[in-house]
Amino acid sequence: MDRTHARGRTGAIIAMAVTALAVMTAAFEVVHAELPGFSHRFFVSLAVLCGVCAALGIVYTCTASVLVGRFFAREVAVPGHFPAITLAKPLHGDEWELEEHLASFFEQDYPGSIQYLFGVHDAGDEALRAVERLRVRYPDAHITVVTDSRLYGPNRKIANLVNMLEKAEHDVLCFADSDVVVHQDYLRQVVGALQQPGVGLVTAVYRGLCAPGFWPRVAAALTNYHFLPGVVTGLAIGRARPCFGQSIAMTREMLDRIGGLAQFAHHLAEDHAIGEAVRRTGAKVSIPPILVRHACVENTFTKLFAHELRWSRTVRAADRSGHLGAVLMHPFALALLAVALSGGAMAAWVLAGVALLARAWLVWQTDRATGDKPSGLLCFPFCELVQFAIYVVSFCSSGVVWRGTRFRVDRNGMLSPVHET
Repeated sequence: MDRTHARGRTGAIIAMAVTALAVMTAAFEVVHAELPGFSHRFFVSLAVLCGVCAALGIVYTCTASVLVGRFFAREVAVPGHFPAITLAKPLHGDEWELEEHLASFFEQDYPGSIQYLFGVHDAGDEALRAVERLRVRYPDAHITVVTDSRLYGPNRKIANLVNMLEKAEHDVLCFADSDVVVHQDYLRQVVGALQQPGVGLVTAVYRGLCAPGFWPRVAAALTNYHFLPGVVTGLAIGRARPCFGQSIAMTREMLDRIGGLAQFAHHLAEDHAIGEAVRRTGAKVSIPPILVRHACVENTFTKLFAHELRWSRTVRAADRSGHLGAVLMHPFALALLAVALSGGAMAAWVLAGVALLARAWLVWQTDRATGDKPSGLLCFPFCELVQFAIYVVSFCSSGVVWRGTRFRVDRNGMLSPVHET
């Protein structure tokens, strides 16, 4: 699809969203005129509540805009020595730009030995073709491939890692997803953080790397301007206790102390559970000011919504109160609700404008802090509404779809397959 066509479709989608809001506001005006006094006061009260939440959300957004800059301005620890590393990457299928994403780990400026450990469940997995091409590109690299179909629960990623680690040769272990891209200093920075006193695990925040198309850009925007500032703010106020599966590093000794990985084979948020297990030993989970990039490839609205909904329900399973408080991350959508519920009150429209400006400032500050060029501002209001819709729906069910299988998630974040009747 050419850029002109893409921009035209983006404009059409935004126009549809604006039209829907206008229709909704007009409908509420009609309803307001017909409602008896009590019902009218009820809608006004809801409008005021949404307005208050939007105002608090604006405060949050401005605070996050400042904190995200401070987070990435911190110094990164320098390694005292360079131990040998086993870099474990579970694979599944021929993903978008898989070879290039994996190649970023072969381009590391790291003087220590690196074992590249890849794992699949099926010997016919198409991802292995990319690994074979990497053998040709990097003939001196130490590459090990494990093919093992054993499962220990519904979390196939954990099963893959458990099987792979039987072939791990070194005591420093780094787990990274297949769709992650890193810069050349990644291993230096991770090892430097891991060598700090009291640190038992190092993880990293991530930013979206979008595949071509409109919906991947939307997915990247949701990651870059909701997830990333939210994590940084949560860390700054001491509310967040994250661990991100895109990048995890620990020693073999720490892995043995927490009892290995197989115990997490029934977790939806296995990364969060691993981080909590490390913290229970008294060690710290370090999140240095480094950034990895996670591929956003959902090329339809259905795929995007399903993926983001699974992620949102993962957050909900890991931290229910924090997920509830995340409503303040949506001031623009809340302000628009206030507009609709109030029948188009001028104060609500002003609040919506301020909220949109605050969110735009957050976009600019986040891009500036991470060294990226601002993009996608035209469809930004639409992205805000999509993110809010996903957030609302995440409270409606405890089910998720993961690689084509439907699971139920209990209050402890444990997965159980849903058997269709």
